[in-house]
Amino acid sequence: MTLILASGSPYRRALLQRLQLPFTWEVPDVDERPQVAESPPEMARRLACAKAQAVADRHAGEACLVIGSDQVADLDGRPLGKPGNLAAAAAQIRDAAGRTLVLHTGLCVIAATGGRSASTVESFAVRFRQLDAAAIDRYLAVEQPVDAAGSFYAEGYGIVLFEGFDGRDPNALIGLPLMALVDLLATFGVHLP
Repeated sequence: MTLILASGSPYRRALLQRLQLPFTWEVPDVDERPQVAESPPEMARRLACAKAQAVADRHAGEACLVIGSDQVADLDGRPLGKPGNLAAAAAQIRDAAGRTLVLHTGLCVIAATGGRSASTVESFAVRFRQLDAAAIDRYLAVEQPVDAAGSFYAEGYGIVLFEGFDGRDPNALIGLPLMALVDLLATFGVHLP
């Protein structure tokens, strides 16, 4: 059965390669704006399923599984989107400094034939160090994370922003919770190892 990753993210592709399964990827076209009264975990699940469904619709009737994933940063119940520019990134990091931010990663697998789906949300908490403006500016000068939920790349220099983590699967921090994915794939008959 063919696997398709519904994502344009090179980080998610690199994570999925770790499972040593052949796959292709396609970029879904999904409106990522939050809905009224939607919690960050609900938003992550909805977007992951919408992305998987958008790609599954392109392959209706084909023997393939589509994997969708989306991540929402949550600071005290408030979703933090991708900042889009360095000023917004600085504001997000300044707000998170000395606090705990939770990344909710939605994961959805859909069979293009029949439309059967399974989904979950994997949460991973990051505890930020106390950071002054100079430290934030140094970080932003190195990574410029304007397209990252929460304004950091933990797989890169962003690790210097944190004093600790709490979660089951550190891959969720990067955007694709592999442990949960292995569980979901098993429900479709794909067993690893």
